[in-house]
This record gives sequence, C-alpha cells and structure tokens, in this order.
Amino acid sequence: MVLHSVNPGYEGFRRFDLRTSDPEVTIHGVVGGAGPPLLLLHGNPLTHIHWRLVAPRLAAGFTVVATDLRGYGDSGKPRGRPDHGNYSFRRMAQDQVEVMQQLGFERFMVAGHDRGARAGYRMALDHPERVLKLSCIDILPTHHVWTHVSREWALNAYHWAFMAQPYDFPERLLAGKEEYCIRLKLGSQGLGKGGISEEALDEYVRCCTPENIHAVCEDYRAGATLDHEMDTADFEAGRRIACPVLVIVGARSHTSKLYRYEEAWSRYASNLVRCVALPCGHYPAEQAPDETYAELRGFFG
Repeated sequence: MVLHSVNPGYEGFRRFDLRTSDPEVTIHGVVGGAGPPLLLLHGNPLTHIHWRLVAPRLAAGFTVVATDLRGYGDSGKPRGRPDHGNYSFRRMAQDQVEVMQQLGFERFMVAGHDRGARAGYRMALDHPERVLKLSCIDILPTHHVWTHVSREWALNAYHWAFMAQPYDFPERLLAGKEEYCIRLKLGSQGLGKGGISEEALDEYVRCCTPENIHAVCEDYRAGATLDHEMDTADFEAGRRIACPVLVIVGARSHTSKLYRYEEAWSRYASNLVRCVALPCGHYPAEQAPDETYAELRGFFG
C-alpha cells in the first residue's frame, strides 16, 4: 500500500494507491476520519474529487474512503477485453471490496453516484455480507433503464448508446476533444447540468485522457451487455438488494423528471428506506452539498 499527502479538498485525509487482484489495476483514493467505514464512489466523467464538499463533514462521524473507479481519475485504465468484462460493474465492485479489505474493513456502508451507484448496486448483490447500507444517487437500476427507454430519455442520455458502440468509433470521434466534451457534458448538455466549480472542472479535464475515454466507452459497452445480462438474470430470479437503501435524486435531473423513481426502485430493493428529491440536478454532492450531507448523515447514522 502506498500512502501520500492530501488531495485537494481533503485536508486531514491520506492518499493511497492500492493494487487489486487485476494486475493491470491500482485504485487511487483517500481515507480519513474516524468511525464506521463509509465508501464513496463517483460517477462519469468524475473522480473522487466529486465528494470533496461532503466527505470532510462525513469524516466527523465515519471513516470515509473515496476512490477513483477503475478507468477514471488516477486509477488504472487497462485496455478493454473483447467481452468488456474488465469494465463490468461486477469487476468495479470487486476492486472496491479489495480496497476496503486492504484498509482493514470487511463490512462497510456505500454511497455511490451515477456509475459509482451502479457499482454499489452490483456490490450489494454480489457481496451482501459486506455491504451494510447502500445509498444510490441519481440513478435507476440499469435493468430498469434499458427496459423503459423513451424518446425523451434517448435524447437526454444518448451517450449510453453512443459510447457503447464498438471500438473504436466513439474513441476516434472524441479524440482531441476531451476538454470540450467535459465542459459541455458537465456544464449544459442534458437535464440538471451546471453548478460545478472551475477548480473541479479543471481536475475533471486533467483526468479526461484518451485512456480515460477508452475506459469510459468500455464501461458503457459492459453496461449495455454483460451488466444488463447480469441484472436481468437477477431480476427474473427475484433477487433484490436486501440491505437498507436510500435513493437520492436531483429534482431537476432526468431521473426525477422522466421516471417514477420510487416505484421503480421498489422492484429492485426489498428494504427501501427512503427516496428523496433534492433541489438540484444530476450532481447532488456538488450542486446541493448541504442537503446531500444531511441525507447521508441521517441514513448512515
């Protein structure tokens, strides 16, 4: 395990880079605070910096671990395999379980946003003995999304299909346009965007490299194939998340505007504690950090 000095926004935390059972992947992250362990997972196209306005406050009552998912930030970015299995949410979840084990935590709580919430969803199904509580932020389960496609959703979330196209069509179209892509995607493209600081945007731009673009494409390729197949099998077998679940959505995001999110989630979680819409868009931890902190603190207790 390699520990470093602090990352921006994480004063009092320690940086780490931990190897996983995949020899091509080291996971970068930070750990700080004291109390029950709480793992924070970011979404696309973000990094653990996404949690910087919430994590330090949570660290007053929890040992907070915030990581970069494989393919994102400063974590490892292997080339995708033909079946995209090394970018499935099962593999992403396994990475995080291994990180928590190396930090000394066999059982822990998880909050995830966007792709990180999908990794958390899979973790709760694959490792129910480890995940004590789960909060999913501004998503619906992958199976529900793919089986309830609408014209409005397709226009707002076109990237789900675009980035899932075969290698290397999306990679070539995005090559050399990384900064443009990040600033447009986070600033104005789609429902519930904007409200992210220039400092954070600069960090997301730094991390948006050709290797990251390829990894994100592989993430979405897996999401449209392996992940959907796994989730469909679980759904048809009646397997649901058993641990307590908190769902947070942005009142101005596509999740709340295009779906009946509470009704949808009730089909995938047997202990749905609360569904709440906060006064923000797709990025609650950056657009409404006070409200996000209050919900997480109250739920994880």
